[in-house]
Formats: sequence, structure tokens, C-alpha cells
Amino acid sequence: MHMMRLSKKNRKRVFDKGLRVLLLADSMILFASAMFGPIYALFVKKIGGDLLAASLTGGTFSLVAGITSLIAGKFADVFKKYDVFIVSFGYFVIGIGFLLYSFVDSIKLLILVQAIIGFAEAFHYPAFDALYSKHVVYENAGTEWGAWESMYHFSNGLGAIIGGFIITAFGFNTAFLIMFLLCTFAGFFLIINKKEV
Repeated sequence: MHMMRLSKKNRKRVFDKGLRVLLLADSMILFASAMFGPIYALFVKKIGGDLLAASLTGGTFSLVAGITSLIAGKFADVFKKYDVFIVSFGYFVIGIGFLLYSFVDSIKLLILVQAIIGFAEAFHYPAFDALYSKHVVYENAGTEWGAWESMYHFSNGLGAIIGGFIITAFGFNTAFLIMFLLCTFAGFFLIINKKEV
């Protein structure tokens, strides 16, 4: 893993702007995902599925992500100079997948949407990790990776709570639209700040 080393004079520097941009962008994706995650089974039930269908469709996401991850890392290595665009592309496709939930009315269609989201998530994360690692300072590696872990848990927690309120008050489609907008904004936010990242 590539990490910068600092001179003793600059060793106290933590979290350059590139890291802050990456943390903020990824927090939006994680928040969006968490809005739906805890009540996914209720959505499956709403479209006529049962717990087995929820397991099958959820498993589809993970299996597709696992297969995609095998080649996504190599792809990120070959196209290093396009890392920001690879991550942004992943964010956009995840957002489209979230929006497609609004049109799901069968388990077969849900399997397809889950596969799209699983592909997009696995496709962008090796490039994201490479970008993040590029900005991590060796002396502060624990702190700076710990910040991502903390952001991950906070985003998941807040997303689950707020998502529950939104779906209860306004329904699933409102939540799906917000999830789509968050992902789209995160993708453009990275592209706008590509020089920092």
C-alpha cells in the first residue's frame, strides 16, 4: 500500500484536502445505502416476496460484487490516472440502481437491480481505496484509516435512522429519489475536486 512519508517538520499534518473530499463523497454513498438497508426485507414483502426472496436478492448483490472485485482491482491498476472518474462512474451507477428500485415490481427485476448495484459498488472501491491510500501519511495511517471506519459507521447509523423516518412519512419512492440524488451529487463532487483528490 502506497503511503506518503512526512519529514519530522511536517509530521503533525493529518487529513489533507484530498482525504476530506474522499471522506465526504463516500459518506454520501454509505448514507444513501443505509437509508434502505435495514428495511430491505419490508420492500421485498411489498413487491410480493418473502424472506427467502430477500435472502436470494441480497445474495445476488454480494455474489456479483465478489465476482466484479476479482477484476476491478486490476482495472484500477491499469487505469490509475482515471481513478477519480472510475469512482465517480461507480457512484453514478449505484445512484441509477437506487432510482431503479422505484420501478421494481417483481423479484426477477429486483435481482437485476441488485446485480447492477453490486457491480457498481465492487467496481469503484479498489479505485477509491487506491486514491485514499495515496493521501494517507505513513505516520498517521491509523488515524486516517480510522477516520474512514468512523465515517462508515456514522453514515450507516444516521442513514438507517433518517431513512426509516423518510420511508415511514413519505414512502419508498421518496427515499429512492434522495438516495439517487446523494450518489449523483457525490459523483460530481469528486469530479469537481479531482485536482485535490
